[in-house]
Amino acid sequence: MSEAAKENPWIDICPGIRRRTVTHGATMYQMIAELKAGSKMPEHQHPQEQIIHILAGRMRVFANGGTHELRAGESYYLASNVPHGVETPEDTKVLDTFSPHGTNTSPSTNKPRGASCVGRDALLYRPGVQRRA
Repeated sequence: MSEAAKENPWIDICPGIRRRTVTHGATMYQMIAELKAGSKMPEHQHPQEQIIHILAGRMRVFANGGTHELRAGESYYLASNVPHGVETPEDTKVLDTFSPHGTNTSPSTNKPRGASCVGRDALLYRPGVQRRA
């Protein structure tokens, strides 16, 4: 196992959803998330801006009163504190970028701070403003 994998292990955050920090800097961090077909992240919000980039699969993002279907190669920018949730109709892999660092996540240790699959979960998905393909 590589040193990076030891430092940033996979963390299960909801049934069928796991994530791993990829890298981090002074004001942002990135993580990979893997979501099994049929998995759901309940509505939540967090103070970080987020960019979702779909690496493989499909994801439905629920935000701002709408549903946004994302496919591999598409991205979605999310402003801070916008309530949002997601579901995946097929196995999906996502690269998420957050700024600034999360208050519920330590990017350097990849360990959740009080994270759960409901309520304020700063670990995943923040749809909010506009889709960019």
